[in-house]
Amino acid sequence: MTAVLLTGATSGLGRWLAPRLGQAGLTVLLHGRDAGKVDRGVDEVRAAGGTAEGFVADLADLAEVDRLAAAVRDRGDLTILVNNAGVGFGEPGGPREESADGHELRWAVNFLAPVRLTRALLPTLAANAPAKVVNVGSLGQEPIDFADVELVLDYDGITAYRRSKLALAAWSFALADELDGRGVSVNCLHPATFMDTQMVRDYGAAPLSTVREGGEATLRLILEQRGTGGFFDGMRPARAHPDAYDPEVRRGIAALTA
Repeated sequence: MTAVLLTGATSGLGRWLAPRLGQAGLTVLLHGRDAGKVDRGVDEVRAAGGTAEGFVADLADLAEVDRLAAAVRDRGDLTILVNNAGVGFGEPGGPREESADGHELRWAVNFLAPVRLTRALLPTLAANAPAKVVNVGSLGQEPIDFADVELVLDYDGITAYRRSKLALAAWSFALADELDGRGVSVNCLHPATFMDTQMVRDYGAAPLSTVREGGEATLRLILEQRGTGGFFDGMRPARAHPDAYDPEVRRGIAALTA
């Protein structure tokens, strides 16, 4: 049995996906920040007839990202990585927040953490090819101001979120190019717009989509062969922000990340 690591698996989209991935015959490596919620998620996968193991880590701390990667790597059976965990807009007018490592929180969790986690797990994925990386992104993307990437001077939660999602998309496409021919596909998707999740409710927005809508699109991308280097709006092939395809922007993001 092969395994899928699903980050952010204890609420919203991730909680919807976890039992269905188990029902599809995958061992679900279920990640969350809260041990109680992780245990609940494991029980839900098992109740649905699947196999699961729980992992607790705060992705706002790169040391914990490294520990998560090491624990999953030691299993040796990973074939699918779903970078789903994320931080939304926050409350309207909310203050700038930082990660344990001093990075703007949305940049840290939505971008730096999946990059760090994926890089650490690439040898395992390549060894178990065919394998795949699915990055849960957003159509809400904004150009990055390289003079103030982490919004120290003029913070806004929406801008912070959208910059992190542009970086994630650009990195996804660059990684797909890098891994071409190695049997590891990389795709990015916008599951659905303003799903009925806590992230959306925290911002005070009215949900426009159900979690099931976004879940079905994400599940399809996880389970089906859809090529590599793509961006999807739900189940439809789409285009990310033009900057995500710009070689100069990609080089800038790569330099920042390194």
